Amino acid sequence: MFQWSPFVYIDLVGHLLKILGGFLTMKKVTRLISLSIAIMLVLGLVIGAAGAQDEKVLHLNLDSEPPTLDPSLATDTTSVQVITELFVGLTRLHEVDVVVEPGMATDWEVSEDGLTYTFHLMDNVSWVRYDADSGEVVQVMDDEGNPRLVTAHDFVYGIRKTLDPMTAADYAYVPAEWILNGDAVNSGEMPVEDLGVRAVDDFTVEITATSPASFLPNIFGLWFMAAQPSWVVEEHGDFWTEAENIQSYGPFALAEWEHEDSLVLVKNPFWAGTDSVPAPKVDRIEFAMITEVSTAFANFEAGTLDVSAVPSADIDRVMADPEMSELVFISPLGCTYYYGFNVEKEPFTDARIRRAFSIAIDRQAIIDNILKGGQEPAYFFSRQDILTAAPRAADYPDLAISSNPEDALPIFEEYLADTGQTREDLPTITLMHNESEFHSLIAQAVQQMWKETLGVDVQIQSQEWGTYLDLLDEDPPQIFRLGWCQDYPDAHNF
Repeated sequence: MFQWSPFVYIDLVGHLLKILGGFLTMKKVTRLISLSIAIMLVLGLVIGAAGAQDEKVLHLNLDSEPPTLDPSLATDTTSVQVITELFVGLTRLHEVDVVVEPGMATDWEVSEDGLTYTFHLMDNVSWVRYDADSGEVVQVMDDEGNPRLVTAHDFVYGIRKTLDPMTAADYAYVPAEWILNGDAVNSGEMPVEDLGVRAVDDFTVEITATSPASFLPNIFGLWFMAAQPSWVVEEHGDFWTEAENIQSYGPFALAEWEHEDSLVLVKNPFWAGTDSVPAPKVDRIEFAMITEVSTAFANFEAGTLDVSAVPSADIDRVMADPEMSELVFISPLGCTYYYGFNVEKEPFTDARIRRAFSIAIDRQAIIDNILKGGQEPAYFFSRQDILTAAPRAADYPDLAISSNPEDALPIFEEYLADTGQTREDLPTITLMHNESEFHSLIAQAVQQMWKETLGVDVQIQSQEWGTYLDLLDEDPPQIFRLGWCQDYPDAHNF
C-alpha cells in the first residue's frame, strides 16, 4: 500500500522503522504507523497512570486526514491504519513472527490443487455502531430484534464491492489477479455474481483462486477483503463511513471524525477478543492529524501525544539523553521510500536520464545526515532481507542501481550528446512530494545532489496528502515521491 509517512523508502531508502504493530492493545500500538525514529511512552505508563475506574485513553497522531475509511477504496497506510481497527479480515499477519493467523476465520482448509479455500467464521461477532446520544457502542439489531451478526454473506458482499467496476477501487487489481473471474468482473465483462467467492452457509466463505500461491491466505485477509454492511452502504452511499453512519465489527468503533482535525476510536465491548486479535486494553484512541513532525514531537514532549516521530534536528539530542533515549523504539519495516518518474514527460522518457538521476542520489548520506534511524539504502525496489523471493544486488548486479553517485554523470552526458542537447535545453524539472518536514528535507538534499553531480536545477513543490494522491492519478509531475509498504511478505507484492 502507499505510505504517507516521511520516514520510509526510495530507490532512496528501503528500510524504515515501525512503531509497534498490530491491533491497538497492550500487545502493540498500531499496525501501520511507519516512523523513521519513533519515540513512545511505555504502554504501562500510558495506561497504568489512570485509576482502575478511569477511562484509559491513548493519544496518537495520524499525520494527515485519512483519504477514506471505505475498505474497498483505501490504498494508503493512514486509511488502512484506522480501517483495520474497525474491520477484521479473514486472516491477519502476525507482526513479529510474520505468519498467517486467524482473523474472523477460526480456521480454513485448502483443496489439494491449491485453488479452493474454505474459511470458517466466528459465529458470535455482531455489527456495532457508536451511539452519540448515549456515548456508547451498541449492537446493530436485525429485523427480529436480535444482534445482527457478521456473516459469510457480508464478506461476499465486501469482496464483490471491491471488484465491482462501479466502485472503481484502485486496489482491485490485487484480488482480481487471484480470485476466479476477478479480472473479467473488474473489467465489466462478467457480473459480480460470477466472481469466485460464495457463502457456503452463514458462517462459511469459499474462495476459488486462479492459480495456487503460498501468499493467498495473506491476500484473502487484507482490508479490501473485509466484510462490509450492505444495508449501510446502500442507504448512505459515499457517506456510509461518516461517524454518524458507519457500522463495523472490529476491536474499535468510530466515535468521531472531525475532518482535517481529529478522529476518535472507542473500544468495542462486543468484540470478545481472540488469541490473534485480543480485546482492547484501552478504552479510547484519540488521533490528531498533525502534519509537521516538529509540532507532533512538541506535543509529545508536552505530554499530549503518547507516540511521536523525532524531527531530524532533535535526533542527536534525544539519543544523547539518558531518559529520552530509553523511549526510542526502532524496528524493521517492509517499506521502500522512492521517487517515481513520469515516463511520458520529458526528459524522463529516456531510461538513461532516469538511471542517471537515480544513481546521483547518495542514499547513505541521506540516512546518515537526515533520517539517522538505521535505515538501509535501497538499490532494488523490494526489501531484500524480509521478503520471500526478493532479488539481491549480488545476484543481479546489472539490475541493481549503482551505489556510487559518480557513475551518474557519464550516463547523463551520454544522453545529452546523443540527443544534441545541453543542460540549458532541458525542460524545467519539478519534484513533488506531499507535505512533511522530512519529505522536504530529503527533497532539498536530493535537489542539491542533482545540482552538484549532474549540474541540473530542479524545482520542488508540495501538496496536502489527499490532494497529492488525486494529482498523481490525474497528472503526475515529472518526479514524485511515494512509498510502498508490503501488504504481504513476498516480493510479488512489489
